[in-house]
Amino acid sequence: MLKVDVIIGMQHGDEGKGKVTHYLLSKGPYTHCVRYNGGCNAGHTIYHQGQKFVTHHIPAGVFFGVKSIIGSGCVVDIHKFFDEIKMLREGGIDIVDKIYIAKNAHIIQSHHLEADSGETKLGTTRTGNGPCYSDKYARKGNRAENYPILDDYLIDMYEEFYIREPDAVVLCEGAQGAELDIDWGDYPYVTSSHCTSAGACLNGFSPKSIRSVIGVAKAYETYVGTKEFQPEQQVFNALQVAGEEFGATTGRKRQCNWMSLPNLQKVMNLNGVTNLIINKMDVLEAVGAWSVYVDHRRANLFTFQNKEQFCEYINDYFPDVDVIFSSSPERV
Repeated sequence: MLKVDVIIGMQHGDEGKGKVTHYLLSKGPYTHCVRYNGGCNAGHTIYHQGQKFVTHHIPAGVFFGVKSIIGSGCVVDIHKFFDEIKMLREGGIDIVDKIYIAKNAHIIQSHHLEADSGETKLGTTRTGNGPCYSDKYARKGNRAENYPILDDYLIDMYEEFYIREPDAVVLCEGAQGAELDIDWGDYPYVTSSHCTSAGACLNGFSPKSIRSVIGVAKAYETYVGTKEFQPEQQVFNALQVAGEEFGATTGRKRQCNWMSLPNLQKVMNLNGVTNLIINKMDVLEAVGAWSVYVDHRRANLFTFQNKEQFCEYINDYFPDVDVIFSSSPERV
């Protein structure tokens, strides 16, 4: 029977999903790793065998010889896809018969990039994702199966998981974060795809095949975009410096704020989160500040004296979920 574990970002992306994916693949008996949403607007930072890799399309399974699929819910920039393949080869990663693209994934074309190049209102990554998804839903897009250059990488996900390997164990790797989801985020300051666990199902996985949903958050929150998110307090500038808060895709400075526990609870409820991982605890330690919001409007702030109080409060706030507190990826 098909078994699927889903990794989702709980905030606005940049939570450390790549690190968690890499760790689980190093420990678990997974046969496949699937990216289920987004495109090259994602940036997953992975530290593998002493090297730093930043992937935008290719799932982390490739680092462990696991069949890695860019799913049907994704959009693909062909040029950047081959750039990533070159990067992995030069980094000594064996990619032969490891990397695939769902044949019904859509392709980012030159006019999508052009349409996205002048966007300023929402602060997107300008990688053509939004226009490509627009064409997909307008039924005038182009799928990967229409590009001969991709023939060696194409895969039919239904045949793969329901005919050839019905007992597969799959790790689904999400992009961005649930607070950027096209339906459940702060519209219009959202991404163009489905970042929730339901987004994984849209890649052909039955809901009953999902055995766990692993939510990944930061001990504080970050956001890249045009809306005002960071309060005017020096502590948030300190978080930016200590956390090296610059977007992996755009290089833009990330706005910082305290973590909202009610927002995390909402995301947990919407996604059926079974495990919660809170990253970058070391950054709060470096800054020496420990606070969380306890209301949706980010007005009611609880402040703690130390890490122990902070962790105890969060564990009590989420009594039904196993919470793991972790550090920055490069310090693991």
